[in-house]
Amino acid sequence: MTAVRRFLSSGWLAAYAFLYVVFLYLPVIFLPIFSINTAATPKFPLSGFTLHWYEDLPRTPALLDAAWNSLIVGVSAAILSTVLGILAARSITRYRYPGRRTINGLIMAPLVLPEVIVAISMLLVMLQLGLSLSLFTVVLGHVLVCIPYSMTVLTSGFEGFDRSLEEASSDLGESAFGTFRRVTLPMVAPAIISSLLVCFTISLDEFIIAFFLTGTEATLPIYIWGQLRFAAKLPGVLALGTLLLVASFLLMTVAEILRRRATRRTQNEGGLYA
Repeated sequence: MTAVRRFLSSGWLAAYAFLYVVFLYLPVIFLPIFSINTAATPKFPLSGFTLHWYEDLPRTPALLDAAWNSLIVGVSAAILSTVLGILAARSITRYRYPGRRTINGLIMAPLVLPEVIVAISMLLVMLQLGLSLSLFTVVLGHVLVCIPYSMTVLTSGFEGFDRSLEEASSDLGESAFGTFRRVTLPMVAPAIISSLLVCFTISLDEFIIAFFLTGTEATLPIYIWGQLRFAAKLPGVLALGTLLLVASFLLMTVAEILRRRATRRTQNEGGLYA
């Protein structure tokens, strides 16, 4: 134990953390660098500076359609997954009933199952039900994948606040739904925001489910995969990836600001909203 403490107290842990961050984010840094290169091939030294690849993005109808489709799918999957996650997380954290752990394990199963197998199974189910492949089937597939992540975030949120606040609300004559709306939801608002963000990000990035369940309406991952087959399209893909990177950063920043405000408001008001 002493040796471990001596190792951690030395600079090795800081060096390991630095190398890990460099290994993780260095490829991401190259993305915006090569996206402003005049040459179509990503290599050093850069041939010159240009915003031509960014200017071409709005003039690509297929890209705009794919972005709109991904937005629809992402928002729909995030909302449905979070709503279902709230119900499931509250049930698991508040009540004790036979098979509770088994049900929880089944909900979390998509985390450990091979995604290709899940996608093929959902494709077979959709075809047997007579559903034509469309954005609706993609949303259903993404909800299945996102619910475990939503459950993980929301379960921590439901377990992280004082339940006596709900009891006090009930003692004051508030109904069960009123207590849930005025006390519980404000208390778990940070977890709800995190769940929406995580589910939207996963849906936006998800490829395998969309590849098997999409019809003629492609999402962004499907569009990017199709463009990568052509070398001349690579600079446009790099520019699109840079925009997605910036959008993700802004989205996470806004979500963190909202989370801190919700936490501060909950601490000041005790979670009871008029």
